[in-house]
Amino acid sequence: MRIGELAAQAGASPRQVRFYEAKGLITSTRGPNNYRDYSETTLARVQQIRELLKVGLSTQAIRGILPCLESPRDPIVFEGVTPETVAALERERDRLTERIDVLARNRDAIADYLTELRRRAN
Repeated sequence: MRIGELAAQAGASPRQVRFYEAKGLITSTRGPNNYRDYSETTLARVQQIRELLKVGLSTQAIRGILPCLESPRDPIVFEGVTPETVAALERERDRLTERIDVLARNRDAIADYLTELRRRAN
């Protein structure tokens, strides 16, 4: 897919997509016309990058953890990881855990409500 299509689907600008590529977060191939061509899997990668940037991670930290999103062991980057990066990752992990807990409670409340509605309808 071309850069404009990728950017639109990911909620990014073409400039942001080029920036992610310049930082080594995504890759593209070049066609005979020298246009960038991105695989379908790059869309999910760009969305992940945007979410990680939103929580305050640097592109350097993101580059280190992106391989873990595909496979938790291949390859893990250890060079240049600062205590601040570790703290940011711990905060993000905790924020996600809290969000998961809230979503699970909401799901359970909706399920209980639906059960009660069905019970009363019978």
